[in-house]
Amino acid sequence: MTETKLPSNATVFGHPVGLYLLFFTELWERFSYYGMRGILMLYLTKTAIEGGIGFDESFAGLIYGGFTGLVYFTPLIGGWLADKYLGQRKAITIGGFTMFLGQLVLFLLHSKFGLFSGLLLLIIGNGFFKPNISTLVGGLYKPGDAKRDSAFSIFYMGINIGAFFAPLVVGLLANDWFAVKDLATGKIISHGYSYGFLAAAIGMLIGQLLFNTLSKRYLGDLGLKPVGDVLEKEAINELEQVVEHKAAPLTPQDKQRTIAIFIYFFFAIFFFAGFEQAGSSFTLYTEKFLDRNVGGFMIPTEWFQSINPLFIVLLTPVFAMFWPSKSGQKITTPVKMGSGLMLLGIGFLFMVGATHQRGGDIADTAVKASMWWIVFTYLLHTIGELCLSPVGLSTVTKLAPPKLASLLMGVWLLSSFFGNLMGGWISSITSSLGAGSVYQVLAIGAIVCGAGLICLNKILLRMMHGVR
Repeated sequence: MTETKLPSNATVFGHPVGLYLLFFTELWERFSYYGMRGILMLYLTKTAIEGGIGFDESFAGLIYGGFTGLVYFTPLIGGWLADKYLGQRKAITIGGFTMFLGQLVLFLLHSKFGLFSGLLLLIIGNGFFKPNISTLVGGLYKPGDAKRDSAFSIFYMGINIGAFFAPLVVGLLANDWFAVKDLATGKIISHGYSYGFLAAAIGMLIGQLLFNTLSKRYLGDLGLKPVGDVLEKEAINELEQVVEHKAAPLTPQDKQRTIAIFIYFFFAIFFFAGFEQAGSSFTLYTEKFLDRNVGGFMIPTEWFQSINPLFIVLLTPVFAMFWPSKSGQKITTPVKMGSGLMLLGIGFLFMVGATHQRGGDIADTAVKASMWWIVFTYLLHTIGELCLSPVGLSTVTKLAPPKLASLLMGVWLLSSFFGNLMGGWISSITSSLGAGSVYQVLAIGAIVCGAGLICLNKILLRMMHGVR
């Protein structure tokens, strides 16, 4: 019998060092993804002369929504493959290097073929990577450990540190270092979007080298074997009781908890449909209709996508300390997530304010609204995100039956698939229906959905059987 290697018992700020390895691995993966996402909508809509592909805004919105949706669909398959055949660690490696190749294709091939080939590789790679790294975070903690929620908040901060720096870097690459400018006016003639994709590829490679070099030391055998493998019986002592139940049928409690996951999944779809306007309709609205001039410096549109992760980084420590506190533990999961939806709706009201400042949905790009409208929108959306997204990740790891852990994590991420598809469709009709009208409907819809989820609080708590 081979000796099972335990994860390192060293801790930093009360959490295992393995958490911080996963933190940095996810940080670089998110740098790669959000760097690419920061320029994608602009790359799709700018003409070939300007360094883009030249699609109209409506079609670009559908491509954007389809791509960002599919990167959250494939985790359902990747989670199942990891559970059944690969193990989480191998799946993360396969996914990471596939995404590296996808970014490289986008950099090397400036064409529609290169675009769709690169996006396809990113979709496949993300399917292997995304559900399994989140599952590893949950696997570092014993069932019922109160630190798990704060661990996911810390992990979520890693996501957003990468997401913060990515648009800043690709914005400089696309609009300064590799942009072609008119010597007389300084106006950009052609953007260097391809080099933004190169930066994304390098970020992905750094994350994978880090993970594959240090995972053996800090994760032990965690995630090496498929969950359904009989050899899993040799796993660490704390997991032996869980492994013994792998072949057992789902209990009535397991079934009710799984149904609760699907209820949260349903409401999360509406959250992500609104939240993901950041990369699509918000980007185009910022480019055309917001005053980005500060003291003679024109802020690159891509930089505005760093506002949300900046707020995440600033506010995550507050949430990480608050959730485990006595007051925080009194707030149940349905109330947390319902509040997140309501805050999303309130945030859209600021974008409605921006359209009113411009005098309505007029096409004249010379009439600008203050950029502070979108800053406040991102602030409300960020607080809402912290109430819903990391809480949802943590809740799935607590509610999911062990033998379905990665699969149900994939199901949770599937909410982003439907949300992004819906969000892409919303973006595609925003220019024709008018941003003010669309954002007003989104505001009302999100507030109503959030209130509805809070009203289901007692019912959901009964279904969760002790998980709050």
